[in-house]
Amino acid sequence: MLKVFASLLLTASIVGCASAPVQEPTSLQVQSFQTKEFEASKAIVFGAALSILQDQGYIVESADKETGFITAASPSTNKTGFWEAMGGVASHGRTKVTAFVEEIRPGFTTVRLNLVNTKQKSGAYGQSSQLDTPILDPNVYKIAFDKLEDAVFVRSGTRT
Repeated sequence: MLKVFASLLLTASIVGCASAPVQEPTSLQVQSFQTKEFEASKAIVFGAALSILQDQGYIVESADKETGFITAASPSTNKTGFWEAMGGVASHGRTKVTAFVEEIRPGFTTVRLNLVNTKQKSGAYGQSSQLDTPILDPNVYKIAFDKLEDAVFVRSGTRT
């Protein structure tokens, strides 16, 4: 009976450890969910993108209408976990975003967003490290583009 129980336990532990590997999206897949086309001028889309970033609490670090490039970051938050605190490590982080707004033909503009979570750790003895993790969840970009689409719609209606 003990052998049967041990055999079942061993089988369950082996099966429990086996899982499908997480497949990273290809660069083409990433580009497809990070990019959206709008039927509006570059000026309207660029202004809407800046407005949405500020509405979401991001701090705009740079914005150049001519190149269409925007950089922004969320306010820094405490990300210290229990075990980090027990080891004398403090962590903080933020989300950084870049946007590239490009008029592809008159009246049509594309926006490519790139979101990255950052986590910076510092130890009691002066050690520090930073971990940057790209956000690769298509739903996050869909939500961002839905908000941008609403802002473009409002701005398009107020401009003649």
